[in-house]
Amino acid sequence: MILPYSREDAGQPPSLHAPYASTVARSPRQPLVRIPHTLTETTGPAGCWENLMGSSLADLTTQHKAMPQGQRIIVSGRVLDENGRPVPNTVMEIWQANAAGRYIHKKDQWDAPLDPNFTGAGRVITDTEGRYQYVTVRPGAYPWGNHHNAWRPSHIHLSLLGPAFATRIVTQMYFPDDPLIEIDPIANATPLPYRQRMVSRFDIQTTRPNWALGYLFDIVLRGREQTPTEDPHDH
Repeated sequence: MILPYSREDAGQPPSLHAPYASTVARSPRQPLVRIPHTLTETTGPAGCWENLMGSSLADLTTQHKAMPQGQRIIVSGRVLDENGRPVPNTVMEIWQANAAGRYIHKKDQWDAPLDPNFTGAGRVITDTEGRYQYVTVRPGAYPWGNHHNAWRPSHIHLSLLGPAFATRIVTQMYFPDDPLIEIDPIANATPLPYRQRMVSRFDIQTTRPNWALGYLFDIVLRGREQTPTEDPHDH
């Protein structure tokens, strides 16, 4: 019998979720071994990210010669700790499929067009109030081969880096009107009501007239309201 490693928080997805086929092969079979953190894990380049990586890439629609295809959107939110306090100077890496549901990746060869004006990668850093904002296009759904007629809902991958290298977390942001969420094995690895923490909210105040729709997505790093996180190898 395969016993999955269980996280302490019921709102976090387990390492083994059988409907998500690849977790069967890669989930731990033995109890995890805790490795004490050393200086390498507990330190990092906090406060000097821009010196290392360059300025932020907060607009994914202006990286090429022309505008990409698709619905332009603005995503805003805050990064918060377990007590609702802002977490400043957090690096947020962004990656996603284009509006047709295609990644620029050699293994992504399904019959959808690439967009020469969209790479699908960006980066922002939270301000002193833990706020962030970026501009992109709404990604399309795509087939992923997990089971017959399997389609991933529209989503944006987010990776957060704090003051130390061991603080990296990865999550996905979904959209509130997507019917594929209810039948997606990756999203459903996180049970309700916790799954809703990964769904953004449409916001008319963030929406820019005649330009882009706006969505809000706050990320809570730990505690009772923690945003579900995932294995960084997930789709």
